Amino acid sequence: MVAVLDQARAWDAAAAVPDPEVPCVTVADLGILRWVKLRNGVAVAGVSPTYSGCPAVLAIEMAIEAALREAGFDAEIERLLSPPWTTDWITDEGREKLRAYGIAPPVGAAGKGALFSDPVVPCPKCGSTSTEKLSEFGSTACKAQYRCTACAEPFDYFKCI
Repeated sequence: MVAVLDQARAWDAAAAVPDPEVPCVTVADLGILRWVKLRNGVAVAGVSPTYSGCPAVLAIEMAIEAALREAGFDAEIERLLSPPWTTDWITDEGREKLRAYGIAPPVGAAGKGALFSDPVVPCPKCGSTSTEKLSEFGSTACKAQYRCTACAEPFDYFKCI
């Protein structure tokens, strides 16, 4: 029973770590925290990078490790490359947090040729689908820059990967 409680406590500590590039969502919201297991008293977190060149990978891993240590665990990180992370793993709560923050969540399912396509992206501010892509890349490589033609507000779109 204690091990189950410790594992849940370790998960909760790791899952609460915010993404450094998109702080409105946690690593659990994004689905990059895959699991937390206790192995011989060590909390081991499985983490998938959003993509192989993501500059925040090391910062995310260090933040998860620090959160586990602050929760009283010895900690290790296992970087998981297979299967590769996909935006399909973003939770419904994470998608809503992105929208509330002003970032349009991914549209459609990954693997459907969505990367470098022009999906109909609803404005996260007013909900209009009268939007246009301004740039394939936004504030991070994971996002594209869009503008709503209804409310004239620019916004980031979290690309479907």
